[in-house]
Amino acid sequence: MVSVGMISLGCEKNRVDAEMMMASLQKAGFALADDAARADVAIVNTCGFIEAAKKESIGEILELGRMKKEGRIKAIIVTGCLAERYQEEIRKELPEADAVCGIGADADIVSVVERTLKGEHPELFPEKTLLPLCGERVRSTPRYFSYLKIAEGCDNRCSYCAIPMIRGPYRSRPMESIVEEAKHLAQGGTKELIIIAQDTTRYGLDLYQKFMLPELLHRLCGVDGIEWIRVLYCYPDFMTEELMDTIAQEPKIVKYMDIPLQHCSGPVLKRMRRFGDREKLTALVKKLRERIPGLILRTTMITGFPGETEADFTELCEFAKELRFERLGCFAYSQEEGTPAADMEDQLDEDEKQRRMNIVMEQQMAIMQEWGESRVGRAETVLVEGYDRGVGMWYGRTYADAPEIDGSLFFTTDGEEPRPGQFVRVRVTECADCDLVGKAESIPAEGGIDESTK
Repeated sequence: MVSVGMISLGCEKNRVDAEMMMASLQKAGFALADDAARADVAIVNTCGFIEAAKKESIGEILELGRMKKEGRIKAIIVTGCLAERYQEEIRKELPEADAVCGIGADADIVSVVERTLKGEHPELFPEKTLLPLCGERVRSTPRYFSYLKIAEGCDNRCSYCAIPMIRGPYRSRPMESIVEEAKHLAQGGTKELIIIAQDTTRYGLDLYQKFMLPELLHRLCGVDGIEWIRVLYCYPDFMTEELMDTIAQEPKIVKYMDIPLQHCSGPVLKRMRRFGDREKLTALVKKLRERIPGLILRTTMITGFPGETEADFTELCEFAKELRFERLGCFAYSQEEGTPAADMEDQLDEDEKQRRMNIVMEQQMAIMQEWGESRVGRAETVLVEGYDRGVGMWYGRTYADAPEIDGSLFFTTDGEEPRPGQFVRVRVTECADCDLVGKAESIPAEGGIDESTK
């Protein structure tokens, strides 16, 4: 049996696409390898969002190319955003790739693999809108949490972002399709649903001519077996009163929102084609915290955008310090060809962009440490993820922690062994380097998932 291995890079939307391709390959009779480097055919589902992601994707292709020369791999297929964005460049500059396919060709992955094994070099770049919005998936996450993609593409047209060029216009999935997938995931052991799209708040506008995320969330809360629902990638532009009330009132929706603000300076945001200014964003954050008690806010910021002055940067630091986001990531601006921002005047040099990013993150680490220390003495519900032999503790996530981007809570027990996917109550005793530490108060006899059956 021919084996196929998948390396999926970048965002979780890309991960879901990879999982659907893996399901198609498995259904066609291919064996799925855990390690692409040990497979007959290696697929690199690339990211092409910013420079660092592009370099990572290229590095993976080159490394697999070296293994192919050694006879360890028969063929390499490049899919995903980098392939979609740089079609000609990949074909010319990465001869290691035996096939290059844009995102619209994901549904044809079985044919691509078969043709490649015959010695052909398929290059497929159909319309972006042919990318499947849903389908069977071979899950690459632990059973107890699942990403649920509700839409594809983006219509926001931020001046620095290449996503609309790569992924095409915004396309919502029908609500019935999403709820059915959620039921299927719950039957397979999913306890936490993580709602994703390039912009979740816009959901439904194209299909139903109104914002339908609140209605979708209400329906998902009715799915038996799902205990946590987490919403990522919300935009401040579409933060409706109805959405705030839904998150506040539905007990299954964890009080955690990911809202990328990117900056607070009015002139910078205007050049970014983003919402608001410091006054408006401050008012929004305060309103969210008032309407949703216990809310954890995660945001992202960009430093070094073209024309960002020292005064703009100082304002950004003051804004982040004043509002004290519980979770914040900061990125140095990446000058992406084909975007309006790439041709703007007053581009900053890389060292200065990085310096400003480091200052924001150093400030944020202190804020997160102080927030963690404020949790000492509290009992937290923790979704267990595993045991860390290095520190001799179990670990998991609270509602304040999204998987793979936030921290963990490490805890000890009185000899009992919880299972990944189980919810336990943990009393917090300290905060160490922004991670919480505590001791389990109770471990239910039932409710976990044995990962050996994954």
